[in-house]
Amino acid sequence: MRIILDGMGGDNAPAAVVEGAVLASKETNHEIHIIGQQEQIEEELKKYKYDADKISVIDAREVITNDEAPVRAVRSKKDSSIVRGLNMVRSGEGDVFVSAGSTGALLAGGLFILGRIQGIDRPALACIYPIVGGIPSLLVDAGANSECKPNNLLEFGIMGNIYMEKVLNRPEPKVGLVNIGAEAAKGSTLTKAAYDLLEHSDMNFIGNVEARDVPMGVCDVIVTDGFTGNVVLKLTEGLAWNILQNIKKKFTDGAKAKLGAALLLDKMNELKKEFDYSEYGGAPILGVKGPVVKMHGSSNANAVKNTILKAIPYASENVVGIIQNSVLEIEEITLSEY
Repeated sequence: MRIILDGMGGDNAPAAVVEGAVLASKETNHEIHIIGQQEQIEEELKKYKYDADKISVIDAREVITNDEAPVRAVRSKKDSSIVRGLNMVRSGEGDVFVSAGSTGALLAGGLFILGRIQGIDRPALACIYPIVGGIPSLLVDAGANSECKPNNLLEFGIMGNIYMEKVLNRPEPKVGLVNIGAEAAKGSTLTKAAYDLLEHSDMNFIGNVEARDVPMGVCDVIVTDGFTGNVVLKLTEGLAWNILQNIKKKFTDGAKAKLGAALLLDKMNELKKEFDYSEYGGAPILGVKGPVVKMHGSSNANAVKNTILKAIPYASENVVGIIQNSVLEIEEITLSEY
């Protein structure tokens, strides 16, 4: 397998990207091709011992930044790491593209270069969601689509269900719809119509889930529109970070507190790890005709390594093909009025 890695994307590129690639190469035999400004990437590679048969560099002179209009940048910067990487996946020169670059450019590039899976109206970001004391869930959509139709939420559920089964090895995952109440009649016109569609699918749909229950792991696949999903995700990140910082402050306030902290250090580190995004890898862009994974913009080397390793089953298990074959099911159960 050929993993195409964006060497110029993210706040810590190319240093963290290169280090993460070296770490990942020690845990897999697949080829990792780092694409970007060759001299910068090779300068970083000099810092490490690595297998040259596993890691190579592909020169791409241009860089798409977060400040640029995504569509214009994708169309004008043909020699950027994002555009070149996506084209390599389309041509078959690469099997999966991994990037911490502009989310908008990745979405635009995914649509223009790879194309949308026939029958999928809106591609979505599927993000790992940490669960308190449990196994993480998958949040779909995490921010790609702020406005949705009922059939879009059905698509998100089906794509998330497949990804959870094939990549995260969770058989028959529980699928829940984010809503303001558990009752089927609760919510907006959108959520009530989406509920009906999800209920008539062959997924393990458990119904509506309230926001307070989401962090407790009530479902494996969390379905929502991108606006709500992004708010839920960022609120959780901010709340978890502030709680951990406050606990740390309390445990270092005085000699007695520091003694207690020393005794609980291992457990505190376990808790911190549960909410550390770098442990979970990136967010696949589901619904485009090729495996594309978006990493957090501030990804460190550990996050890069884990994203590369998680991207392998995404490509090898043919998740894109399975989603494409499942579109027929969507067409059969989607009501014409939607």
